[in-house]
Amino acid sequence: MKKGQLGFLTGTHAVNDLYQGAIPAMLPFLMAERHYSYAAVSGLAFAASGVSSLLQPLFGILSDRRPRTWLVPTGFVTAALGVVAAGLAGNYVATWLCVALAGIGIAAYHPAATSQARAAGGSSQRAMSVFSVGGTIGGAAAPSLVTVVIGSAGFAAGYLLAIPALTMALLWVLKGPWMRWRGLRETPASAAGASARSAAGTARTDDWPSFGRLAAVVIGWSIPFVTVTSLVSLHAQRDLGRSEAAGAVVLTAFTAAGAAGTLLGGWVGDRYGRMTSVRVGYLVALPALAGVAWAPSFPVLVLSATVFGAAMFLPFAAQVTLAQDYLPHRPGTASGLTLGLAMAAGGLCSPAFGWLADASGLRATFFTLLLVFTVPVVLALRLPDRVLDSAETPRPDPVGAANISGANIGGGQ
Repeated sequence: MKKGQLGFLTGTHAVNDLYQGAIPAMLPFLMAERHYSYAAVSGLAFAASGVSSLLQPLFGILSDRRPRTWLVPTGFVTAALGVVAAGLAGNYVATWLCVALAGIGIAAYHPAATSQARAAGGSSQRAMSVFSVGGTIGGAAAPSLVTVVIGSAGFAAGYLLAIPALTMALLWVLKGPWMRWRGLRETPASAAGASARSAAGTARTDDWPSFGRLAAVVIGWSIPFVTVTSLVSLHAQRDLGRSEAAGAVVLTAFTAAGAAGTLLGGWVGDRYGRMTSVRVGYLVALPALAGVAWAPSFPVLVLSATVFGAAMFLPFAAQVTLAQDYLPHRPGTASGLTLGLAMAAGGLCSPAFGWLADASGLRATFFTLLLVFTVPVVLALRLPDRVLDSAETPRPDPVGAANISGANIGGGQ
């Protein structure tokens, strides 16, 4: 494991997902200042998340075909540009296009960065969990940053939101060329290793049936995750008679537990095998979701939501590396599909559960969600593992991955 490279990439992930979280945080300000309707705001939300989710697999395919390490800095800089421009746009169409531009940048970043993080971490589940938590931290910091900047100075000061991306881009310029190119000298030993990897890659085929089952599991994962995120605060307020602040406490506990679960899942995967983190995560998440639906009191709801958040993210890092090992010849495609298109299912299904909540109430919605969630739980328990040895570890970027394992960003080892 190269801790320096992994730490640097985790930092880029925090910056990139900062802009992913900035868009929903900006929507209330846009609505208040420009008098957008709920439908218009929903359209902006789709421009960000929908466009990003749909394009991520395409960027994954591109990153598999030839080295494209430049997608990492280009992605988060484009995301920052889109966010800043959206605050300065003069009409709704221009705002929508700027938000969509931010979504494109977010989509461009993830497949290439995830593949490089896998290489930097030496295929460690814990390393992938650390990289994933970087994105969680960035997304969690976004509402506070947007409130401080736009809430106090208005959209005219929106350019200040670009500072994290510009800072990280400068670090990339200073370290990036050295990381990617300098110091690469192919010795006879490294040439022999490359030949062994080539032969191993030829012998190892892409396992599309297993990847399809994993994609179904991730789709089933995203539906309850997005729905609980959207409705758990309202559940506390409307069904248990709590305040808005109490609803925020439940949501915060749920999201914070997700970050802790991601790190715990990486440790469990390295120590006991990644399938252990997958199976334990889904088996614990099912009764925890039942607790969210049944919760007769506020403390029970907080406890259930916390356990559910941790359990849902326990398999997260393992699912990413498993997808790449199912498709060793197309790790960028695997990352793009796992993190992008499959995750979009939760957003697409969310309105249906919203309509159900309007018609039958939140408890009925959560119990229905519980029935839906049993399908991915059963599928997750039947997923096969696929262990690649060190010569077969997916190498998504023939230049970037090779050099990121030989260089050391920031001097760490």
